[in-house]
Amino acid sequence: MSAALDYEQAGELKIGQVGIANLRIRTLDVARLVDEMRGRVQRAPKLFSRAAVVLDFGGLTQTPDAATVRSLIDGLRDAGVLPVALAYGTSETERLAEAIGLPLLAKFRAQYERGDDAASVAGTAAPATAVAAQAAPARAPAAAAAPPKTAPTPAAGNPGMMHAAPVRSGQQIYADNRDLTVLTAVGAGAEVIADGSIHIYGPLRGRALAGAQGNEHARIFCREFHAELVAIAGHYKVLEDIPKNLRGKAVQVWLEDEQINIAALDT
Repeated sequence: MSAALDYEQAGELKIGQVGIANLRIRTLDVARLVDEMRGRVQRAPKLFSRAAVVLDFGGLTQTPDAATVRSLIDGLRDAGVLPVALAYGTSETERLAEAIGLPLLAKFRAQYERGDDAASVAGTAAPATAVAAQAAPARAPAAAAAPPKTAPTPAAGNPGMMHAAPVRSGQQIYADNRDLTVLTAVGAGAEVIADGSIHIYGPLRGRALAGAQGNEHARIFCREFHAELVAIAGHYKVLEDIPKNLRGKAVQVWLEDEQINIAALDT
């Protein structure tokens, strides 16, 4: 995963914390988009099968017509994902949403784009939801030299949040505008999210999403790595893309050149 982001992919997918997937269309090739999403579902069926998706046409120079979008929706449903809305962009997008009978989600993209003042989610715990996505293609893992093992300061200088109890399947913990430290295990099917970095002093078997509001300097540290998914600032890797020699090890996860890197920590 050392190559630059492949903008020749038809759809870009990133992981966020809002419980829904945002598919930003870059190439309006229905067959290609459907094939890409079908591949994502096949690689990580527990994460993406029957996943709710918001269609975002902001990456195109022209808003597509209703017939093309209906064809795309049918293909995505056949691939195992569920288009539920359009991302708000222009008045043309609003008319398109009305024509195809889907709602608009205003400012959905804001928290993934640098420089935007997205509204943050209040509180430290959120209800259990499906993992979100704003699509960036999954890549083959590649070895990378680990940088110095120093975590960035919490977002906005806020003190970190500490969670002492195990995070169990179906549970979601969110550290708003700060780092998150989990003193025990994150179980399979559980989700921990932080706007800053995440530190886990037990096994990570569920999902960990750091830099949820776009902080690309956030990191994930865990003592025993079995993660279903890890994400930083929306860029993600699923278990199927993680080298087997890192499973069960103490690792750190960081983002470099828009690529997720994972390396073992010396213990």
